[in-house]
Amino acid sequence: MHSHESSATVASDRRRLYVVLAVASLYFFAELAAGWVTNSLALLSDAVHMMTDIAAICLSLLTLWIATRPATAGKTFGYLRAEILGALINGLFLWLLVAFIWVEAAGRLRHPEDVKGLGVMAVAIVGIVVNAFSAWMTAEGKSGGMAIRAVFVHVMSDLIGSIGVLAAGAIVYFTGWTRADPMVSFLIGALVLYSSWGLVRDGVDVLMESVPAHIDLDQLREDLLAVQGAEEVHDLHVWCLSTREIALSAHCVVASAADQDRVLSEMSHLLQSKFNIHHMTVQLERDSRREHEPGHF
Repeated sequence: MHSHESSATVASDRRRLYVVLAVASLYFFAELAAGWVTNSLALLSDAVHMMTDIAAICLSLLTLWIATRPATAGKTFGYLRAEILGALINGLFLWLLVAFIWVEAAGRLRHPEDVKGLGVMAVAIVGIVVNAFSAWMTAEGKSGGMAIRAVFVHVMSDLIGSIGVLAAGAIVYFTGWTRADPMVSFLIGALVLYSSWGLVRDGVDVLMESVPAHIDLDQLREDLLAVQGAEEVHDLHVWCLSTREIALSAHCVVASAADQDRVLSEMSHLLQSKFNIHHMTVQLERDSRREHEPGHF
């Protein structure tokens, strides 16, 4: 039994991303120019970060399009994992950005430069508004697919970064301590690493076909065994095809007098209703073949 990603959900994700892309592009050019004028590394770093947001959105739009392509004879599950690959690339790209920020910040700490604190504060306030709006637009990413979730992580990192830039600008303006600018850049980098770690980890888990974090495999096995007529469940595997699609395969030994059609129907209903598993292959057996199947679980 199969259930493909809702085209309406993907279309909604795509509309949200188009709006965020337009807003992010406008602010990127404004922040880049302001960073150059004010000589603020924090602003320039945040502008580069915003550029990665734009790249992330474009990549997410591309992966959403690829993910909706139909299955083929060579790719029977279609392109569901395209968004996983895109999200993973986004996360790794963020880590490269952090390395760039920290190298530049180290140089500024050794050789402080003048920074126009008032201008930095003004641009940072605009950035907070822009990123708060973008975070609201992509908030669905926390429970939706990894394509929009990747953008949400980028936007939240930028929102935190804008708050840090505002603090740096205020310190420079009111105290004249210019080292606050590169020090905030270090903080921004650390926050980016923290916020992107979950994205990279989840992407790797999906590609490694790990059991989804929210599924208790032992409980799932017990629920299958609770179906009347089921005597043994073995070779049980659960993995993610994408963030919205979970697959399962298992062998189940049923009692000789049991109605196999009923057992299969009840198991299918259980897996769909309780565990939201729609891609399933359950092989029913009268006698256990467990000892003849290497690598069983």
